[in-house]
Amino acid sequence: MITWRWRVAVGMLAAGLASPGADRAMTDTEIEAYLPRLLTPGNRYWNIEPAEGAFLRDLIREVGAKRALEIGTSTGYSGIWIALGLRRTGGQLITLEIDRGRHDTAVSHFRATGLAPIVDARLGDALAEIPKIEGPFDFVFIDANKQDYLRYYELVLPKMRKGGVITAHNVKSHSDSMADFLERIRTDPAVKTEIVTPGRQGISVSRVR
Repeated sequence: MITWRWRVAVGMLAAGLASPGADRAMTDTEIEAYLPRLLTPGNRYWNIEPAEGAFLRDLIREVGAKRALEIGTSTGYSGIWIALGLRRTGGQLITLEIDRGRHDTAVSHFRATGLAPIVDARLGDALAEIPKIEGPFDFVFIDANKQDYLRYYELVLPKMRKGGVITAHNVKSHSDSMADFLERIRTDPAVKTEIVTPGRQGISVSRVR
């Protein structure tokens, strides 16, 4: 059987990212000192803000999430924050990215911080991949194509446990691009939603009833 660890290792070797000693797990303090390099000009892509990352980490710890799904890895910045929360709870993250360059960069960062053992980084279209992944999930973070947020939500909702949390990024900064999603989470009796602003871009937090 091909395991997720095998897939991650092959991805790193293909990208020339494996190096001796790279698997040493950094402390939380070391990782937080490492994270700013992912936000330097030319590398930021569409990553979340530091305060938003800390919010996600703390939310995962609050709900005791063990199985987490991230839709839109980018270069791994948000995934590292999520993994920091999961490392405390003993959980695992599956993260999906459609772009190979961003995927490979993210894998290198997961390896460098020593978080790779708890991160299953998959390359592919989330709309095609999510149906293949078995639930239940305790935590989901959506940060990919804004026009597809409602489709992502509809795919993950049946895979959520009661008390689990579905979060989504850019709900303030890109609200016009996801009006259907925002209306759905506001009116859906299956969840209770609030909008929080630990950063400027806004995060929706939908707790599954």
